[in-house]
Amino acid sequence: MMLRFECDYTEGCIPEILDAIAKENHTQLCGYSEDPICHRARQKIRALCGGEDVDVHFLVGGTQTNATVIAATLRPHQGVLSAVQGHISCHETGAIEASGHKVIALPTDTGRLTAAQIDTYCAAHWADATHEHIVQPAMVYLSHPAENGTLYTKKDLEDIRRVCDKWELVLYVDGARLGYGLAAEGNDVTIADLAKLTDVFYIGGTKVGALMGEAVVIRNAALKKDFRYMIKHQGGMLAKGWLLGIQFDVLFEDDRYLDISKKAVAQAMRIKKAFEEKGCSFLIESRTNQQFPILHRDILKKFDEHYTYSVWEQVDEDHTAVRFCTSWATTEDQVDLLVADIAGYL
Repeated sequence: MMLRFECDYTEGCIPEILDAIAKENHTQLCGYSEDPICHRARQKIRALCGGEDVDVHFLVGGTQTNATVIAATLRPHQGVLSAVQGHISCHETGAIEASGHKVIALPTDTGRLTAAQIDTYCAAHWADATHEHIVQPAMVYLSHPAENGTLYTKKDLEDIRRVCDKWELVLYVDGARLGYGLAAEGNDVTIADLAKLTDVFYIGGTKVGALMGEAVVIRNAALKKDFRYMIKHQGGMLAKGWLLGIQFDVLFEDDRYLDISKKAVAQAMRIKKAFEEKGCSFLIESRTNQQFPILHRDILKKFDEHYTYSVWEQVDEDHTAVRFCTSWATTEDQVDLLVADIAGYL
């Protein structure tokens, strides 16, 4: 039997969600996320946002969410700044460009954008005498955690917020793996911080214990108007919307969202420690559920017999950076087997 560590969505969902869905299965509810269950989930998320006046919308998946938010925000001549490793830049099959908006990919070794980098790009754009012939930067897209598991600090976000205000940019944070970022050692960013510092962000469910679903949180009043029209226009208006709302209602009961994320991160740290103890180097330092060891091709052949993982980056002729990814569903026993084989293979 193969043990799967290539991503954090190989299993279905936490059992409490299935129980809740089964309980409501024969309840008659109005459609399109206008039901009492969705309203209750929205209130829980608003409470986590620290009293911020936010709208909350439920969509099915990350690419659908990114495409909808960006299409709803930008005018036809505008584009979105992203790290070159950003999900919208390299893993969404041109979904953003298909809506008529260019992803302006900026180089970075960390997977994260900096305030200085954004400021420099915007200054150069507006200093160009022919700037109206160039796609106008109008949004900044960040992921927390970033695509490679690295994190923004609260100060990073505050600095980026100031630059966005300077150049009148919308700040959007992709939180597909937000739970694992919140649970990471050293993280100092909260959901309330995101509600205060961003114009719009989303809380990931698909990768953090839900069957599917993402919760979009909009603070900027200008972006709230007609957003449901855009959800429908983009094909994202789920008729049985309660199926999305109920999952977030369960995830945000007490501290469940954070608790299941902490378990995943703890298992990832065990994997990280096992590789470190064998002298293994890593592509990048990550404190989240994603770990990126650099392994010799002969070692990878051994892992291939019993494990799946993601090939991330070719480092040299003989070595490849790969990703081992845990999830809310990763068990102690699964990691025990992997840790033992790490000790034996390396």
